[in-house]
Amino acid sequence: MYIDLIILLILIVLVIFFFRRFDSVVYFIAIVDIFLRILTFFKNNLGLPDFANFIEKYFPENFFGIIDKYTRGDINIILKWAFVVIMCVFLGYIISYFIKKKK
Repeated sequence: MYIDLIILLILIVLVIFFFRRFDSVVYFIAIVDIFLRILTFFKNNLGLPDFANFIEKYFPENFFGIIDKYTRGDINIILKWAFVVIMCVFLGYIISYFIKKKK
């Protein structure tokens, strides 16, 4: 089922529509990826089988999981590199924020 992909794309379009800035999209993608990774950590470490089944059924592990689920071949590689570039931009935003905060 494509429900996770559809929800993600709708949310990205809404962020683009309402904020209209590249950095907002970068922050949104980073926030969603961190959220998915935290859910995966809870799924693996809480020891609650019902919760783990719910998380496994309705949430992907991370953005790479979504990319791997719906693409193959060259498109897969391009999307993964695009995600890595977005995360590098996010890292740059975070570093510049801390440098500005220090001054």
